[in-house]
Amino acid sequence: MFALSGTLLNAVTVLVGGVIGTALGDRLPARLRENVVRGVGLFTLAMGAKFAIDTSNLLFMLGAMLLGGIVGTLVGVDDRLTALGAALQRRFAAGRTSTVAEAFVTAAIIFCVGPLTFLGSIRNGLTGDASLLTVKSVLDGFTSVALAATLGWGVLLTIPLILVYQGGLALGASLFSSLLSELQLREMSAVGGLLILGVGLKLLAIRDVKVADFLPAILVSPLLVAAVERIREALAL
Repeated sequence: MFALSGTLLNAVTVLVGGVIGTALGDRLPARLRENVVRGVGLFTLAMGAKFAIDTSNLLFMLGAMLLGGIVGTLVGVDDRLTALGAALQRRFAAGRTSTVAEAFVTAAIIFCVGPLTFLGSIRNGLTGDASLLTVKSVLDGFTSVALAATLGWGVLLTIPLILVYQGGLALGASLFSSLLSELQLREMSAVGGLLILGVGLKLLAIRDVKVADFLPAILVSPLLVAAVERIREALAL
């Protein structure tokens, strides 16, 4: 149960924030809602940059992004995630103008991508320490208010995703700890930070980066680190 404490807290803050944001809705002045989203976007850029620059080698990040982006594009991760959101919109908002799909996709990427998700879940799973996920929960709670007020209740559909995805990472933390080195976790964190930068650009309407297509990069980065280490060991022989 301790392994899921941070995930459960995260789900509660998103639920509370999403309900508050949905209830407020248009009662919030459009300019205020826009500025809240922009503020979140600016913070997202800063947080992403903070983690991205922690990479030990820029080539690891470049390789992971290129290979992960190729895989994600070929698999069509962004299209599939968008299709899932559209299917939910047809199911829950048939015949009505709605932003359910946009709210779900945007919130899913913000809440489930990034170093706090991975590192926080792993730490929570290994030691019961939910401090990182507590920080993430506070951020997600405020973000869900802004997103729900702007895009609607579709933000709430991410709660099951948080429970399954983030909770799964926490429960599998012991396996991760035995398979991944500190360097691999560091590079996963750095790549996650770069993806968060993409989310920030989208929130600020600067560039519609298909961040979801680059999600495989997070999985590619530890594999790339392992491959380079093996090559170095072989050359040392």
